[in-house]
Amino acid sequence: MTGIVGYGSYLPRYRITVESIANQWGKDPEAVKNGLLVNEKTVPGMDEDTITISIQAAKYALQRARIDPQEIGAVYIGSESHPYAVKPSGTVLIDALGIGPDVHTADYEFACKAGTEAMYVAWSLVKAGEMKYALGIGADTSQGAPGDALEFTASAGGAAFIMGSEKVIAEIEATYSYTSDTADFWRREMREYPKHGGRFTGEPAYFKHVLGAGNGMLERTGLKAEDFAYAIFHMPNGKFPLRAAKTLGFTREQVDPGWVVPWMGNTYSGSSPTGFAATLDIARPGDRILLVSFGSGAGSDAFVFNVTDEIDVVRDLAPSFKSLLDDNKIYLNYGEYAKFRGKILMND
Repeated sequence: MTGIVGYGSYLPRYRITVESIANQWGKDPEAVKNGLLVNEKTVPGMDEDTITISIQAAKYALQRARIDPQEIGAVYIGSESHPYAVKPSGTVLIDALGIGPDVHTADYEFACKAGTEAMYVAWSLVKAGEMKYALGIGADTSQGAPGDALEFTASAGGAAFIMGSEKVIAEIEATYSYTSDTADFWRREMREYPKHGGRFTGEPAYFKHVLGAGNGMLERTGLKAEDFAYAIFHMPNGKFPLRAAKTLGFTREQVDPGWVVPWMGNTYSGSSPTGFAATLDIARPGDRILLVSFGSGAGSDAFVFNVTDEIDVVRDLAPSFKSLLDDNKIYLNYGEYAKFRGKILMND
């Protein structure tokens, strides 16, 4: 049995509401909220980035795993907002957490599915017997240009998963990936904000790949939607994952625990991983969970997890996702938000 032995998530305390952004640009707040099914989003503090988010999420994963950090043989961080163009995020994390130096480290990118890429590679190495434990993380401080549709949802957060074969809390039963060259969203070198293909980000991008991976997984395993307790789909907004779930035959009750986008926005590489972490917080032994990510460019990774008795042992050893989402929130106005996100140039 190989799978997750420890998990953790992290969200910044800062928030901005959709109303604040809509009012800034003269748009109807209710129309925006109803169109996106998003109410507010997280905002990274001025001293927070992908690395700090990854470190805190990994600390919580270690608390649940109850292992010596030195036993981790690989660390992979998936993000599209690594702080450095040339310098890995993972090297900072391993020093902060006391991992290595005999450790393999790499940063991953594939738009919003870089987190599940990192999880897949970490699990694969453990399954192959190359190492005892491996850490996969999805984290982002997402970008959206001022006034662009992305600005309403682009947020910050992440989740970390330690893979192992002892005291597994969620076994990975199967994986499936679906990929094609679909240019729906991109950011060129030296460009601060991404571009997107408008309505084409739904079709042929998001739904073709998420449904392709979801249907492919169900066909490969012979499972049906009713065989799962929960399902999580990448959340660029509130509507897309609900439509994908319904198309694949999943009920709203199966999706709701991981459907966290209305209160945190789209954390890009951290989106489906944080929804999965929120679902693990309430899952019970024997529950089967489907996770399907999506990354523009474009591709989806699907996982089938089977929750074990160990979940009840570790669940309360680190803060729950709900506590990170709901407690000690600090709301910003648009001017403060623009300052935090570097949209206003400050004089030295």
